[in-house]
Amino acid sequence: MKKVGIIGGAGFIGSHITKRFLNNGFQVKVSTTDLSKKEKYEHLKKLYYNENLSFSELKLEHKDQLQDFVKDCDVVIHSGTPFQLDFKDATTELLEPTIKGTENFLEVVNMSHSVKKVVIIASVAAYNTHFPLPPSNKTPDDTICETEAPFMSEESHPYAQAKFMANAVVNNFIQNNPNATFEITSISPVGVFGKALSQRQDSTSTGLQYLIKNNLAPNPFMQMLYDTNAEMAIVNVTDVARAVYKAATSTGLHGKNYLLSSESYAMADIHLMLNNKAPQNQAKIIYQNQLAKQELDMNFLSVKDTLIQYNL
Repeated sequence: MKKVGIIGGAGFIGSHITKRFLNNGFQVKVSTTDLSKKEKYEHLKKLYYNENLSFSELKLEHKDQLQDFVKDCDVVIHSGTPFQLDFKDATTELLEPTIKGTENFLEVVNMSHSVKKVVIIASVAAYNTHFPLPPSNKTPDDTICETEAPFMSEESHPYAQAKFMANAVVNNFIQNNPNATFEITSISPVGVFGKALSQRQDSTSTGLQYLIKNNLAPNPFMQMLYDTNAEMAIVNVTDVARAVYKAATSTGLHGKNYLLSSESYAMADIHLMLNNKAPQNQAKIIYQNQLAKQELDMNFLSVKDTLIQYNL
């Protein structure tokens, strides 16, 4: 039985990834920053095949914990960077944990003798830190794909900047370590929506859906989305988990970074669909998904179906 280590495997996206690997016969080791906070991960114990599930305490700034976590894993999934819209200190809460954590992770995995595959949960911000707004050099009617030069602005949300710079760390590692004994594949989802596997109240992803459903704006970022009626590209959380599993169990994908996206809708239409009403406008395909369809065999769920799942 192969073993996968999933950093952040109890989060919104990570829980679905954990479920996917358990259902496919893997031993699964999930990291949590504090084992004493059982409410963060106990929902995973209700999954099928939970007898193949274990938990380890891990903070990415501690290399000794990282070494212990990856030492017997065949596959490691890095889904452990902080996702938050509200913050007091962007450097300590977002930039440093995301960038330094990625550097530590790659350094430790590079010393491992067991790991053969790494999948990094990157972000659409690796291609456009202005998301969900278009890059400054594009109009809302333009499309974006993996072959274009990425766009980064220091005016973007610090979370997006952090993910952009972490992706640069991954790219530099790949370039500087041509003889690495493992493959690295990244996946870059757009706005990840859908049904959570837990009842946790601290998930930014499920919280974002709640805010849009109820037209709430507790911070300037959310108010900007409403004021501009921004068009947001959305992907279902189960599709992200499926893409991660496919990338982790396929070879020949070293250095690839796949955009994961279904359609894009304006905020007003997303609000309507989250309230079980029909959108007033047609969906767009802004973020191109052909590469994921071709090489990861992906067929993306519609945004309508995704938002219906949130309400189930």
